[in-house]
Parts: sequence; C-alpha cells; structure tokens
Amino acid sequence: MKPDVLSFFHEDTNTITHIVIDPETNHAAIVDSVLDYDAASGRTHTATADALIGVVKDRGLTIDWILETHVHADHLSAAPYLQDKLGGEIAIGSHVKDVQKVFSKLFNANGVATDGSQFGHLFEDGETFRIGNLEARAIHTPGHTPACMSHLIGDALFVGDTLFAADFGTARCDFPGGDARALFKSIQKLFALPDETRVFLCHDYLPKDRSEYVFQTTIGEEKAKNIHVGHGASEDTFVKMRTERDAQLAMPKLILPSVQVNMRAGHLPEPEDNGIRYIKVPLNAV
Repeated sequence: MKPDVLSFFHEDTNTITHIVIDPETNHAAIVDSVLDYDAASGRTHTATADALIGVVKDRGLTIDWILETHVHADHLSAAPYLQDKLGGEIAIGSHVKDVQKVFSKLFNANGVATDGSQFGHLFEDGETFRIGNLEARAIHTPGHTPACMSHLIGDALFVGDTLFAADFGTARCDFPGGDARALFKSIQKLFALPDETRVFLCHDYLPKDRSEYVFQTTIGEEKAKNIHVGHGASEDTFVKMRTERDAQLAMPKLILPSVQVNMRAGHLPEPEDNGIRYIKVPLNAV
C-alpha cells in the first residue's frame, strides 16, 4: 500500500511536516505540524498551519489523525489549531507520560496532568491503526526521547528525529530520558524493514557539501550510507560517537517554549489572573 505524501518545509526551524494521504478514500493524517513562534516578542501566529489547511481543503481531504512523533524541542506544535479547523485525533506515543513527569517538575507546572490525557490517543508499541484504507503501525523508537514513535503507513515510514538524511546521521540523545544505546537499538528495528521502505524525515540540515534539503530517503540508503549507523556500525562505536558529539552541542534555541507547549499536546499554558499566558524560563537549571 502506497500513500501519497505531501511534504512542507518550515525554514525557521528546519522542520518537515507531512500530509499522508490514502489515494483511494482521500482520508489523511498530518505528521509533526508547526505553529509559528517569534521568540523575541513571544508571539505565535498560524501562517504555516493556515497554508497546510488550505492544501487539505483544496484537495478535499478528511483528516483522521494529527500525529506527533515525539515531544519536539525545536518547534511548537500546531495540533490543537489544526484539529479545530480540520478535525482528527491528536496522538503521540504512550511514553509521553515519562516526558511530562520530568518537565512538569522542571517548569513547576503543577496543574499539568502527567497521564497523557491532553492527547486524544496514546499509541503503544506495535499498535495498528488506519488512515482510510491504509494500514499503519506505530513503532516505539526511543533514544532521542523516551516517547519517540515512528509510524509505518503502507510503504512509508515517518521517523521523527530518530534518523536524519544519510549524510547528517542521527538525533542527539542528551535530553532528559535520552539514551544513545536505546537509539541504536531503535534504528536496528527500523533497519529490519524492507530496503525499499520510504523514509520521511522530520528535519533536515545542510551539510557543507549539500545545497538542497532532503525530505525523503529509504531504509536501504540509510543502512548503506548513514554516517552514524550505516556500513554495519557497531553499537559501542555509535554510543561513543553520539555521547562525545552531544557533549559539544548547544541547546536548541526554542527548547524551553517548545517543550512547555508540546507536552500539553500543543495547547498553550493557561492564562494567569491578568489574562496573559506565560512561558517559563528556569534559571540555572538546565
């Protein structure tokens, strides 16, 4: 089964959002949406999400699912806004509860439930679901975060931050709950899929010797060419490389607002008694 996939690049955050379409029924899912956010002013806007809505309406699509591959640390999710305009169930992996427990303590967010109830559905590893007539399966791929979930929809695999383009490698594992050894094992699960499986990325960044962004690759290409895990790389070699590399990386510039919003399924924090919503910045804590 071969879904149609439309991909949209958000240049400010290097995020790729996908619309996954069953060509037989025009039912679809949206994977990893973006809410525009200006960090300097603290203002959100919906231009990127509105463009996505325009495509959905122009094509006459019915949205069944709004999928989050994980609690993103580099952009805010537009899931609630999209759901309000288009319908669909907001869903994430069930281990989001682990992420919520860690970050609700960091942000002292005592009113935030840590049972995943902000999301309409929590996927378990191996759970199957449908998009129209397309068969789909959720695959738990922890490592970047404990809640990362890849989705195999027909012959198309949506990997979140688990894998990047072959010449860029793999995701960092130094966030709370991240684990380089777990990431290596997760990638091996994906490498067991057929080589021709299409792999759709959540982010792309331009290495020095590449001038165009990559939205899609294949399992075969990743196995053969990925600079971190291709060529039969060993687990211990990968863990050593990933740990040393992560120690040199700066924090994502939007991690603090992103996590506070995304652990709430994209809902902004509740207004305080003056009617204004606030994003917290914990000082000297991370």
